[in-house]
Amino acid sequence: MANTVLFVSDEHNPRYASPYGHPTVVTPTMEQLAREGTLFENAYCASPLCLPSRSAFMAGRWVHEIQTYSNCNVGMEAFDYPTYGRVLAEQGVHTVHVGKTHVYSPAEELGFSEMIAPGDVRVPGDANHSRTPLAVRPDGADRAGRYGPAEQPFSTDLEIMDAALGWLAERAPQIDAPWLLAINIHKPHFPQYVTQELWDLYPDGGDLPAHGPDGATAHHPYAQDLRYHFQTDAFSEEDVRGLRRGYLGCVTFVDWQLGRVMQALEAIGQREGTNVIYTTDHGDMLGKFGMWWKCSLYEDSVRVPLIAAGPDFAAGQRVATPVSALDLQAALFRCFGAERPAEWRGQPLQEIAVDDGERVVFAEYHGHGTRSGAYMVRKGDWKLIYCMAAPHQLFNLAEDPEELRDLAAAQPAMVAELEGHLRAICSPEAENARAHALERQQIEALAAAKS
Repeated sequence: MANTVLFVSDEHNPRYASPYGHPTVVTPTMEQLAREGTLFENAYCASPLCLPSRSAFMAGRWVHEIQTYSNCNVGMEAFDYPTYGRVLAEQGVHTVHVGKTHVYSPAEELGFSEMIAPGDVRVPGDANHSRTPLAVRPDGADRAGRYGPAEQPFSTDLEIMDAALGWLAERAPQIDAPWLLAINIHKPHFPQYVTQELWDLYPDGGDLPAHGPDGATAHHPYAQDLRYHFQTDAFSEEDVRGLRRGYLGCVTFVDWQLGRVMQALEAIGQREGTNVIYTTDHGDMLGKFGMWWKCSLYEDSVRVPLIAAGPDFAAGQRVATPVSALDLQAALFRCFGAERPAEWRGQPLQEIAVDDGERVVFAEYHGHGTRSGAYMVRKGDWKLIYCMAAPHQLFNLAEDPEELRDLAAAQPAMVAELEGHLRAICSPEAENARAHALERQQIEALAAAKS
């Protein structure tokens, strides 16, 4: 039974980390963690949007099961799902959450043993989530210029880190029980403001995406919806380059903070016996197909980095089997030998084979920016994006990791097989209808509050 630090960033595309193969981004702490532990090459969030993703992880259930579809939190007052922090605490684990929460309930109701510097989002959250008709983000085009050197660009995250490191130095040695410390920072989430030092670190970092808005995938209706919603077609080449350069600096900042955690554990003599796990809540398209941020089931948006080192994880191992963030949540319970509620989803990472081509992983999206819902099923090399109001897409990720060639028409048997796995998890029609119904209720409530 090992103490565990769970370090969660926000909006980190794993392809922008050196242990995942990026040629220039500076992330030595992530490299160290990968050498000392296990890197999961194909890890996925439950939904590529903050509140749905974080809520699913918090509650151990799929998004459609807990109805946390979007970043709008109107009407969630009745949601009282037990959290992993509460369930572990009830079994004698001292659970500590530091930083961003952004889930279905306020921080004080989540049941952790300690809640430090929480980052709740006030009701109504994001009110621009209408899908019928499709809302346009009012500040979409204005986001293009939000990058570059700035004064104190990381002040909120540094406050979170100081609180977390203070807890490790002062409280951790006094805890007479196994403990879990979950640190949640905001970077590399947009905006891409950085210090001058980090901006100068990447003089050649302002490149252009290899695949822009002209290819076949970029013309899928959902991809077009997202560009319309965020008005990203108005982004200039200079701004695209600047946003991408700033993003690299933000990723390096995250790596520095992870390094501070490792140093703090060393200082209290608990480095060797503690699990350290790094992940994020979702990825970032970073201009690929002309799309920015998350909200898509393409790899850059729905995949996440996941690296775990410590007594419960094999050293120097790379796992090709697709896994979910809910498998990570299950792994936390395995670390403490604790019992997980039977209805919760996921399998402990420690039990997953290194290369299992039969394992199925699921994700879904019901939030802003697309006209209707979508579901992802990954099995082996194959990935189906099942769209409720647009053509489905099928990709072979071994042959086409950038998702440039849709094989749905050419491989109907594989589409049918993966759709069968989807229907074993949920009815896509029924859950899509429930998501639209709650969306309408929230919009009506917002309108009534204004009248």
